[in-house]
Amino acid sequence: MSKDVISVGCPDGHQLSLVFEGGERREIDMADLLAFEGIFAPPADPAFFRRVEVNPDVGTIIWLNGADVCPDVLYERSHPFQGPAGVEPARPSSR
Repeated sequence: MSKDVISVGCPDGHQLSLVFEGGERREIDMADLLAFEGIFAPPADPAFFRRVEVNPDVGTIIWLNGADVCPDVLYERSHPFQGPAGVEPARPSSR
């Protein structure tokens, strides 16, 4: 059973901090995952990349151009949040 992404943050570059259902916090460097071509070409621009949001209807992240990534892939390719204590890894989605 897959877990939905419920929150996303963009702390630096092409890194994302994610919160999955149940409150599990994870991090991923999307530059290691995406080729940034085709539908993923616009997120290569850091300003565009930072506009990532959670689409609660599909339970994953999405950019303004419609690019999204399967939550299962995000979970499998990410690692547990290693940030400093007291630092929130993600902001709530504005959607």
